[in-house]
Amino acid sequence: MNDFGLDLRFYFLVVTLTERLRTGYTPKYWNVQTEKVEDIGQHCFKVAILAINLNKKFRLPVNLERVVLMIVLHEIGEVLLGDITPFDNITPEQKKTMEHKAMHMMLEGLDDADELYALLLEFDEHKTNDAMFAFFCDKLQACIQVKWYQDKGLLKLSDEHEDSVVYASPKVQKILEDGAKTVFDVWYVCDRILFKDDPLFTGIMDWLKVNDTTYTEKDSIFTEYKCWLDIFTATNK
Repeated sequence: MNDFGLDLRFYFLVVTLTERLRTGYTPKYWNVQTEKVEDIGQHCFKVAILAINLNKKFRLPVNLERVVLMIVLHEIGEVLLGDITPFDNITPEQKKTMEHKAMHMMLEGLDDADELYALLLEFDEHKTNDAMFAFFCDKLQACIQVKWYQDKGLLKLSDEHEDSVVYASPKVQKILEDGAKTVFDVWYVCDRILFKDDPLFTGIMDWLKVNDTTYTEKDSIFTEYKCWLDIFTATNK
């Protein structure tokens, strides 16, 4: 009989990411005004959906199975570390060392641990087509989430946020001095450059800057479904 203990241990550890918040949206940082901000598990799911959607539409030269596996697992180190932001006084090199140690500990004992660890290192280096696409989707999802929070009226530049570590950052202060009017303006300046002039991802960033991301909430599909549900309920009493 197989001993599934290690596999279930891995499962139960990883799914705790659905209980860990994305730190950057909490009061110490950007202070999104909502009862519960996005958690790390939701983030991974959204990045995977974004990758699937973009690949389906644009038929990109990537192995989608490898991309989705990278995306689903790329935050497993945060089970042990939590979500480290650029405002936590930890250098990129220190963060990478900590995350790789945590990844290794998380995967220890699994039959395919070496293969999965190599895949995660590939994601971190984002040099191959698969890793670059997965990395870009990861960064883009965060930008989309911020714009959605802003469009919902949950995230604003205001005096009440000035004590946050984000507003204390000289980089953010310089962007504000240069004319940024919204939180997304700050993210746009910081993150658009990460996409290295890739026309797809910079194009989406430009679209986000001038469009309202809450437009789908008025989509007729919701009205249509409610009508169907009412009819279904009435005829099945």
